[in-house]
Amino acid sequence: MTPPTGTLRTGEPASARLGTLAEQGATGALSTETGIVYLAAGHVVHVESAVTPDLGDLLTHSGALAPDGWWEAIDQAGRRCRVGRQLVDSGRLAAGALELCHLGALFDAAYFVLAHDGPALRFRPGAAHWLGAVRSVPVDTVLRESRRRRELLHRIWPEPAVDRAPLARVPGPDAADLPARRGRTLAEVDGVRTAAQIATALACRTFHTLVELRRLAAAGLVTPVAPLVPAPAPTSAPAPASAPATVSAEPGPSPRPAAPDEPDTALLRRLLHALEAL
Repeated sequence: MTPPTGTLRTGEPASARLGTLAEQGATGALSTETGIVYLAAGHVVHVESAVTPDLGDLLTHSGALAPDGWWEAIDQAGRRCRVGRQLVDSGRLAAGALELCHLGALFDAAYFVLAHDGPALRFRPGAAHWLGAVRSVPVDTVLRESRRRRELLHRIWPEPAVDRAPLARVPGPDAADLPARRGRTLAEVDGVRTAAQIATALACRTFHTLVELRRLAAAGLVTPVAPLVPAPAPTSAPAPASAPATVSAEPGPSPRPAAPDEPDTALLRRLLHALEAL
């Protein structure tokens, strides 16, 4: 039996839940660990994720729309969920340009929301995005495109850490020796920015940036920055002999012996994948 629209099965994958909502012709917002999918009458109308540039970033950084025009549309029509319509009606943006940019942002965010098909967390019936209706896409199309992108990126370079971690350059050929788009992408890699931040700086769709970054990783020119491991807390001084015992006197586990040095498996893996890619 299909559960009511507003309820979720524990651990139900987001893709399965989206399929159910599409069959029900549902309207509302489905939340996952990495973003939100907005539906209207069972079709996807918007997807947002914290790890991709939003539509405003793409429009303003590309020069298609002045920042003042973007914020003015939000002020005037955000509460009515008609920001997209306001941009077109005010003459600030052509309908075709808005639709093209909106679809790019939708599929970029959907890749991160659905790429690993994590669990659906919550569905809010009737919730609408402030952008309003621009172009709806069937759920099957969104799921199929997300799988296609995941498989393509995996063929280029199979390490998904490139998609989200800060990226650093590895000494190698100068950017001038690379194709133009790849060279511009490499120039934005600074050890701090993630793929989404690089895409924003380039006013480029995230997926196109991911393709270039994975190619750079396959060539050994870019690597994810390992997260910093916090230093262990200092060991407190032993209590005086006369102080009452405050902890159990039971002995703790023996410390784990230090592992012998291992070869640089990460480097060997990069070389293997680069050779396979070639």
